[in-house]
Amino acid sequence: MNRLMLALLITVLAACASQESERARQEENQAIRDFIEVRGLQELDKIRSSGSEGWDRIADKFIIYNTRRGSFLFEFTRRCYELDDSTRVTPDVRAEPNAIRARFETLRGCRIHKIYALTKAEASELRDLGEAPGSRN
Repeated sequence: MNRLMLALLITVLAACASQESERARQEENQAIRDFIEVRGLQELDKIRSSGSEGWDRIADKFIIYNTRRGSFLFEFTRRCYELDDSTRVTPDVRAEPNAIRARFETLRGCRIHKIYALTKAEASELRDLGEAPGSRN
């Protein structure tokens, strides 16, 4: 009987933790959407790509894509699990060489839904969004 109660308790706690983490992910994604709306970020159809880009994950469906020409906010149509590791990001360029187009191109298999232009200040603010003061060492 004690084992059954323990198993039931563990199952309930795991379900609660899963719901909490899902709620936190949704709130994080919504905070970025609010940032886009409040700042009036310019949506772009495409950007130029040179092959030496980097990226910063900021939420489940968002990354900051860094090029020599500046930083851009990419929104994916779904959570991009392929970007969970820290390997080099290479765009899956299909239609036009050295260009990444929203709604048509993918990044490591994840469809890019929207691309927004960012200033250095906006990119820095997005990186810090949702972090507690002093949490980054």
